[in-house]
Amino acid sequence: MRRSLWGRVVVLTLLLSALPLGAAAATAAPGPLPLERLFDNTAVSDDTRPTEADFDGFGGSLSAQDLTAGGWTPGRSLTVQGARLTWPRRAAGEPDNVRAAGQSVRVHSRGNALAFLVSGTGGADVGGTGTVRYADGGRAPYRLTAPDWRTGPLATKAVALPHLNTPDGQLGLKVRLYVMTVPLARGREVTSVDLPKADALHVFALSVRASTRGWTGSWAASTSGYTAVGPWTDRTLRLVVHTSVGGPRVRIRLDNTFAAAPVRIGSATVAVQAAGARPATPPAPLAFRGATGAEIPAGAQVFSDPVGLEVPADANLLVSFHLPGTVAAAPVHRLAVQRSYVSEPGDHAGDGSPEAYTSTITSWPLLTGVDVSGGPGSVVVLGDSITDGEKSTQEANHRWPNVLATRVLNQHVVPHYGVLNQGISANRVVGDRYPGDGVSTDTGGVSALHRLDRDVLAQTSARTAVVFQGVNDVRWGASADQVVAGLREIAARAHARGLRVLAATIAPCEGESLCTAAADTRRTAVNAWIRAGTDFDGVLDFDAVLRDPDRPARLLPAYDSGDHLHPGDAGLAALADSVDLRLLSAS
Repeated sequence: MRRSLWGRVVVLTLLLSALPLGAAAATAAPGPLPLERLFDNTAVSDDTRPTEADFDGFGGSLSAQDLTAGGWTPGRSLTVQGARLTWPRRAAGEPDNVRAAGQSVRVHSRGNALAFLVSGTGGADVGGTGTVRYADGGRAPYRLTAPDWRTGPLATKAVALPHLNTPDGQLGLKVRLYVMTVPLARGREVTSVDLPKADALHVFALSVRASTRGWTGSWAASTSGYTAVGPWTDRTLRLVVHTSVGGPRVRIRLDNTFAAAPVRIGSATVAVQAAGARPATPPAPLAFRGATGAEIPAGAQVFSDPVGLEVPADANLLVSFHLPGTVAAAPVHRLAVQRSYVSEPGDHAGDGSPEAYTSTITSWPLLTGVDVSGGPGSVVVLGDSITDGEKSTQEANHRWPNVLATRVLNQHVVPHYGVLNQGISANRVVGDRYPGDGVSTDTGGVSALHRLDRDVLAQTSARTAVVFQGVNDVRWGASADQVVAGLREIAARAHARGLRVLAATIAPCEGESLCTAAADTRRTAVNAWIRAGTDFDGVLDFDAVLRDPDRPARLLPAYDSGDHLHPGDAGLAALADSVDLRLLSAS
C-alpha cells in the first residue's frame, strides 16, 4: 500500500512538470502581484492595425494616436484628483489592462483613498465589491463602479478620446477613461487589494492617494468650464489670488481639467503682491519635479515643488506662469471678482516689474490651488454664486468665505484652518450646467455631485466640508426630493472619507424672475430637511440670517445686492459672522 502511494506521488510530480508554466502556476493560488503582471486584455491599438486590440469583445479599441495627442503616453505618470497613476508601459497591441475577476493586486502605501483608472465595456455602469487588506491583518470591503467607455458621463471622465478604433475602420465616437476613488482607513498601511468580480470592468492602473500631511490649503478655485481664451501665444499670465492662512513654504496646483490636449507650462513663479502686477519682492521661481516647466496631459494636474517663501495670511499673491505655445482654450474659473494680468510676448514670470503686463482678465485659467506648509488643514466650502462672490465688491475679497477665513485667523476657539472657496456661479447640486467636455461658453460647472471628489475630497488636508447649494436647482425646477437626495449623497461620501460635513439652508430669493412661489415651496421643503440635521454634523441656518422677517421668502433689503438673489457685501459678511466656529472642528 505504501509503495502504491509513492508511485502515485511520482506520477503526479511528472505530470505537473510536463504542464506549461502557466498551467502549473494555476494549480496554486498566487500571492498578490503587481497589476501589470495581471494584464489580460488589450485596449489600445495603432490606427493602422486596429485588429491588434479588442477592448470590448467586439473588436473595439482605443486609439494609440489619440492617447499620445492627449499626453497619455506609455509609462507616463499622471496626477488626477490628487492621485498619481501610471498609464501602462505597453505598446499598442500589447495587454494593457486587467478584467476584474477577483485578482489580488500588490499595493504598499498609506493614504486616504484608493484610485482606480478604469472603464467599463458592458454598455452601462459595471461594478462589484472588492477587498482591501491592511498590514495589521485587517481587511475591509469596498465598492467600485466603472462607467461605460462609450456611454458614461463626460462630466466625470478623466479624459475623452475623439475616436473609436474598430476592425472595419475608425469611428468618430468619443470614448472615456475614468478615475474612480474609494475611501481607505486613515493611517493604516495597505498591502494588497482584491479586485471585484466584474468581467466588463477594466482596470488600467491602481494607486493609493496619499494624505497631504504637513500642508494646508490656503486658496483654491474650481474649474467651472472650458472656454475660448486669448488666443495666447508665448504669453505669461500673472494671476492674483488671496490667501486664507500663511506659512513658510508654498506650492501651487495647475489643472488641465476637461481638456482634450496637453498644455505646456514654460516656467512659473510666486510672489507677494505689492499692487497690480507689481510684486513686493522678487518672484520666487517654482519647479515641477525638479524641472523649470511641465506639460500637463489632458484631464490631469501638476503640483509644483515646495519653495521657501514666507506667505502671509489674508494677503494677495501673484502666481505667474509662462505659456510658450498657443493656448486658444483653457479650463477656467470664470468669476474671479478680481483682475489678473496677461503679458506681452515672452517669459515674464520672473519679472519684478509690471511693465510687460499690459492687459487684464477677470477669470482664473488653469490655476486651482495654493498650499502652504504646516497648519491644521482646511475647511472646504462647496457652493454656487453666493459663495463664488457674485455681486460682492470687485477686488475687495468680500466673498463670505474670505470673511470667514479672517474670523478663523482672529480667534483661538478652533484651529486656524485654511478656508477654500469652491463656489461656482450657476452651479447646481444634481444637474450639470457645463456638459463636462469640449469648448463651451457655459461656465456653470458640472454638478456638485460630479465635482465632489475633485473639488472637496481631493483638496489638500480637507477636514470639514460646508455645503451651501440648492437655490439653482429649485429655481430651475428640480424637486425637493432630488435636491435632498443629492445633499444626502454628498454627506455620505464626505463622511466615508472622514470629513466633518455642515449644511447651510438655502437663502430666499423672492422677486428674482425664477424664484416663483413653486420654487420657494421646494426651497422651504429642502430647508426643513436640512434643519432636521440627521445627515450632517451641523447646520448653518443661512436662510434665517438673510431673510426679511416681514416677508420670509425674500432677502432682507439691507442684505440684497439689488437682484433679489445675491446678497451684497453686508449680507455676505452676515453669513460669515453667523457661523458658529466650533462647528468647524470635531474637537
